[in-house]
Amino acid sequence: MTAAERSHSQRVGLVMALAVFVAWGLFPSYFKLLASVPPAEVLSHRIVWSAALMVMLLPLGGGIADFRQAIRDRRVVGLIGLSALLIAVNWLTYVSTIAAGHVLEASLGYFLSPLANVALGRLVLGERLTPLQGLACLLAVGGVAALALGTEGEIWRAIVLAISFGCYGLVRKTVRVEALPGNALECFLLVPFAAVYLVWCAGQGQSHFGQMAPGVSILLVLSGAITAVPLIAFAAAARRLKLSTLGLVQFVTPTIVFVLGALVYGEPFGPAKLACFVLIWTALALYVRETIRLARLPA
Repeated sequence: MTAAERSHSQRVGLVMALAVFVAWGLFPSYFKLLASVPPAEVLSHRIVWSAALMVMLLPLGGGIADFRQAIRDRRVVGLIGLSALLIAVNWLTYVSTIAAGHVLEASLGYFLSPLANVALGRLVLGERLTPLQGLACLLAVGGVAALALGTEGEIWRAIVLAISFGCYGLVRKTVRVEALPGNALECFLLVPFAAVYLVWCAGQGQSHFGQMAPGVSILLVLSGAITAVPLIAFAAAARRLKLSTLGLVQFVTPTIVFVLGALVYGEPFGPAKLACFVLIWTALALYVRETIRLARLPA
């Protein structure tokens, strides 16, 4: 690849990454429209309709051969099964957090996510932390403690979001499978559980699909596309960008979520929450500075 082609590829990747992170940042507004539907049912529809979309995308993306190879490898299936469980926990926590009116807590969870990645790298992979990275992690812990000791609500949702997404990224980093077949396998492993739950809801007369305004059912169907398409686009962007660049751009998502929670939905933002976010933002500033410094070092 020539320098011009590489530069073009990086520009395309940056545009795709920005589009993905902006879309993810706007997710609270989408899922607030589904606040009348229980989070477990929303999650189940996301899984089922994502799987249906993957069935159509696999042949188009040339991923059938890779998918067949993946399902023959027990280690790959086991790791993808674990990543599927982690992303399901993340999705369920996210949807329930938004439905409960805790958009700021969702924002906090994803501000914490890159710092959780640093901590997991140290604890699980034995990666060494630079002094600034270590200080950033300590500040993040202080921010969480400030909110936990305050009187402005719970903190567990943000912690679950950060840890589940961090662990998900860790697992997907260690498994050798391309993005499209890997995402498809995740969906297919989760589909039986989601389908059984939806059938049970229908049998109990508790299903909201087709029983409420038509717009609700349409939103549930489209939840599959808004789940799968950004994940695929994210994988495509990741192949074109440096990991450090991708890590910096990802802060677009929690920033948009924060603005929605604080300014659009008017969630309370008292002293304890302010102290928490100030510490987290300081930690992230150190993280960004160190990421840029490390990226400039010769390979």
